Amino acid sequence: MSLHLQDLHDQRLILLQSSFSQSSIPILRHLLSKKSSSSRILLFCFLYPPACLVDDVEAQSGKLVVHDFLDLVPGYHEQDGDSFKRILSAVQDESSTSIDVVIDSLDTLLSDIGSVQAAYTLLRSLLSSISKSSRLILHIHTPSSLLPLLTSASFSPSLSHLIARPPELLTELAKEYLTFPPPISPEAKFWSVWIPLSEREHESERLILEGRGSGNPEEFVVEVIVRGATDASGRRKAVERVLEGWNVEKGPVRLDQLTSGAHLWKRTTVEEKAPDPTQNISFNLQLTPSQQEARSKVPLPYVLEGENRTQQNPPGAILYDPDSADDIDDDDPDEDLDI
Repeated sequence: MSLHLQDLHDQRLILLQSSFSQSSIPILRHLLSKKSSSSRILLFCFLYPPACLVDDVEAQSGKLVVHDFLDLVPGYHEQDGDSFKRILSAVQDESSTSIDVVIDSLDTLLSDIGSVQAAYTLLRSLLSSISKSSRLILHIHTPSSLLPLLTSASFSPSLSHLIARPPELLTELAKEYLTFPPPISPEAKFWSVWIPLSEREHESERLILEGRGSGNPEEFVVEVIVRGATDASGRRKAVERVLEGWNVEKGPVRLDQLTSGAHLWKRTTVEEKAPDPTQNISFNLQLTPSQQEARSKVPLPYVLEGENRTQQNPPGAILYDPDSADDIDDDDPDEDLDI
């Protein structure tokens, strides 16, 4: 069974969501690698240096075009407020039919532009400027005022929303709510507990701060929400929501392949012993071997050994044994009556 994280080539809009508890930058690095993308890449860096996102920038100079906006700090640069036009112009001037437009930090872009409406207009223009075979890859950090706008169907009918979650959330669900990931627990039960818990960011932050102090740098859980995908027959699917794993070295993996959650998939049988009434009392109720032997030799009163009943009572017979107070007389007491 193929993973959703391995099948992102046909998705026109990919939204990567990070938080304080877990970063999705490893997924972004994977999407920018040679193995993942064969299209020409336009990378717009607002927060991360290009070397942090691409292993060898010079080796990919043929298909990777980096636009470094790290120095364009509003109020401290002569080209202040020019980000909107430069991004849109760079995408519209691209001659390749299949490109990947990547923005590493929508929060920094929003801060530079200074308006939610202007940032939304820019992203809407970028999405309409690229071809159907191209992709718009956006990285956002929650909480953000842009997130509900970008996940709405009015912005794009198709969407692949990848949310990085710390593995501690699965452990919390199993420990506190006795709810394990599917197929151990029914999907309806799992999602009814997972969704409200994962959306409370303070819960994830509490688990991280009480544990490592930061997100897991080696592996994490990815909540994948796919909208507008089509099946093999070309029919549009409904919204799909699944949990998959991510390993920094291996890339996308199944959820049960995560080392941090291996204990969730081990079914241990606990033998519950019946309570012993002879424990914690001030006297001894146990029998010695000699007492047990003597007890076994006592004949039970309802066991008839070697006795055969010779007289059998007829069915329905009434047995009566008169006592001393009974007046037993053979005469008929009603003989004076003319009956």
